[in-house]
Amino acid sequence: MSHIRLARISLILAAIGLNAAPAMLGMNMVHAQDKEKAAAPAQADTVRPEIFKLIETKQIKELLDAKNYAEVKTRIDTAAATPSLTPYETFVLNQLRAQLGQTSGDQQMTVQGLEGMIDSGRLTPEQKLKFIDAVGSIYYSNIKDYDKAIVWFNRYGAESGDTAKQRQFIIRSYFLKDDFASAKTEVQKDIAAAKQAGTAPSKDTLNLLGNIGIKLKDTSLYLTAVEELVRYYPSEEYWFDLLNRTRGKKTYAQRLDLDMARLKAVAAPSKMETEDYLEQAELASLGGFFTEAKIAIDKAYPNGTIPAGKDKAAITKIRDTATRGAADDAKNIDAGIASAQKSKEGVGLVNLGYNYITLGQFDKGIDLMKQGIAKGVSKNPDDAKLRLGYALAMAGKKDESIKLLETIQGDDGRADLARFWIMYQNKPAAAAPAAK
Repeated sequence: MSHIRLARISLILAAIGLNAAPAMLGMNMVHAQDKEKAAAPAQADTVRPEIFKLIETKQIKELLDAKNYAEVKTRIDTAAATPSLTPYETFVLNQLRAQLGQTSGDQQMTVQGLEGMIDSGRLTPEQKLKFIDAVGSIYYSNIKDYDKAIVWFNRYGAESGDTAKQRQFIIRSYFLKDDFASAKTEVQKDIAAAKQAGTAPSKDTLNLLGNIGIKLKDTSLYLTAVEELVRYYPSEEYWFDLLNRTRGKKTYAQRLDLDMARLKAVAAPSKMETEDYLEQAELASLGGFFTEAKIAIDKAYPNGTIPAGKDKAAITKIRDTATRGAADDAKNIDAGIASAQKSKEGVGLVNLGYNYITLGQFDKGIDLMKQGIAKGVSKNPDDAKLRLGYALAMAGKKDESIKLLETIQGDDGRADLARFWIMYQNKPAAAAPAAK
């Protein structure tokens, strides 16, 4: 973004006449014989001969064109040493400093000149704001003095009444000067304000929050940023990062690994590697979901060939088990309904119902899962509700799915997964309007 700031600085300086030879804003020389005739107000906008001969417009232009910057600086310094400079003479010299600094690349000289002009009282309100903007931009993009950038950007907001224009650069200045605590506070204010206004926080703001989390080594903050990016700017990259990092939380329960793999395969299919599908296949096979396992192993090795290596035998075993189990389910799955319904425990019906989901028989699968939950699941009953919730999502029953998923609680990853499935179903059809 710095190149944008640099372009804006050049435009600002061009607009106020500092990218060309100095016009001296109507500078006039006062001759000795005219001094007595000149009234005090007139003298305010004139330059004495001893100063004029040093900074005469034509000479300065020729020196600048010849890139004799040292001579121009010497002339400015010599003129500035003249006793009892008038406010107008000081203003003209500051204009020259700004011009010389911009032409020669001496940014400190540029801001010295601009700051003097800003405080001269000789600028229109519009010019003054442009100069303040330019000074803040130069400190931010060129000099990289972020403390001063913050001061000048804040001054722009105070004097213009527009506190939003430079807001992002104030926050980035905190970040770039390693004041991550202040950057975090300000970014969180902007995110809250955007949500309150019913708009999406900007992607840059959310990415900055994530970077602050990295700098602070605050994994929770980073995860919050990625979740917000998924909510407002969903992409497979963000989904993949969110799910992998959620799985790495200290409170995460490994029993939810298959649930996590299922969402990953739906939300970020292009990011799934062979290892991801292998894990899903193994977990599904261990859980008795053989059709799901076969689908996953086939995606892991679409050409059917398992490469040679130390794991080939184990992988082949997973594939063979999944293939046999899937074939058996296709023929005999209905035979398991009666025994599952007779059981006092509802988990069998829930699992059987999900097997129907993997076969694409959503209505039948959902009905059996509901029967199982109604019967009662003694261990981790909300796990069963979570699975019914995302089975409903897969079946396209969004309203019913979200209503159920909103009831899921727990700090072990289960509530996270429920929330993520809600986000997946509520993903924006188009880019959300970004807060400026």
